[in-house]
Amino acid sequence: MATILREAFVNATMADTTYEKAGVDTERADLALKGFTEQIRRTWLQHQTGFGAVKLNLGFFANVIDLGGIGLAISTDGVGSKVLVAQMMQQYDTLGIDCVAMNVNDLLCVGAKPVSMVDYIAIQDPNPNVMTQIATGLSQGARMANISISGGETAQLPEIVRGYREGEGLDLAGTAIGTVALDKILVGQDLQEGDSIVGIESNGIHSNGLTLARHVLFSRNQFSVESTIPTLPCTLGQELLKPTHIYVPEVLEILDRGVAAKAFVHVTSDGFLNLARVEAKVGFVLDWLPSTPPIFSAIQEYGNVADAEMFHVYNMGIGFCVIVSPSEADDVVSIVESHGKRAHKIGRVIQDPRRRVFIEPKGLVGENKRFRKG
Repeated sequence: MATILREAFVNATMADTTYEKAGVDTERADLALKGFTEQIRRTWLQHQTGFGAVKLNLGFFANVIDLGGIGLAISTDGVGSKVLVAQMMQQYDTLGIDCVAMNVNDLLCVGAKPVSMVDYIAIQDPNPNVMTQIATGLSQGARMANISISGGETAQLPEIVRGYREGEGLDLAGTAIGTVALDKILVGQDLQEGDSIVGIESNGIHSNGLTLARHVLFSRNQFSVESTIPTLPCTLGQELLKPTHIYVPEVLEILDRGVAAKAFVHVTSDGFLNLARVEAKVGFVLDWLPSTPPIFSAIQEYGNVADAEMFHVYNMGIGFCVIVSPSEADDVVSIVESHGKRAHKIGRVIQDPRRRVFIEPKGLVGENKRFRKG
């Protein structure tokens, strides 16, 4: 039986909860990646031009390989610690949708049409029921994205993988491919001052920031997946397991309809700072945002989390952005809404070589992967 959550166990004098205090140090991860990526780039020397050439630098949502005049886009991602919520719920049938979504949405950001995906499951014990549920989600996600699951790998790693309960350790990731004409690769290279930012709504937390959410809701406040609060239409577990939106149908229609899209941005970890993952040296002003989904308000209230941290970790209600000239913004909104999602004109591109992101409703300025009060 679900129980109504007690009053927030928050001491207003306590220091704000942060992602780092919850166990995820993004700055240290960035530092570690510097040396890592230097080694990775050296492999590109084998194919500098022509067949096999890497067409983009690291840092975009996906990369593109030249396959003899055809662009093969490739991305890889997983569902992170969302698997722990699934274990707490004993429900795994939506994780596959998340895995598909996190990969195909990234492919869209280089202008590619997703084609196929392979999955990787690292598991402590290959429970047939759990595996079947994961496959159900993968299949559903593939249908939603109009791709195939062309293969995968399952690794039994009982000494490495651990989970919420003994024997239930699990990790799920995937790699997706798509195609894009080499002269149609889209990384925001043509953005200019005055371009409109259209935001497509998320359905909640998607697949980022679950470590902070679990720390606040389950560890710090000792709520359960069966707990409810008046602002949520379901239990906390059900809310946190809502699968990530797949934006493939509406984005492909935007491209097919001839809309001159200048950039696509998947709003994942780092939140709206992902806008700066474009090639053009421009800034962004968000002057209006829709109401924040209640799960974010709950995390912020029960964890005493600062606005700057919330907008750094979460999508805050916008899961994907399309940047176009102002004359085409209404067309984008119309196309998106014809696919059953809500979209809004939320901001504009500005001249700014520092590539800052201004969130005016909250008085935040984002730069160098951090938000601060402006």
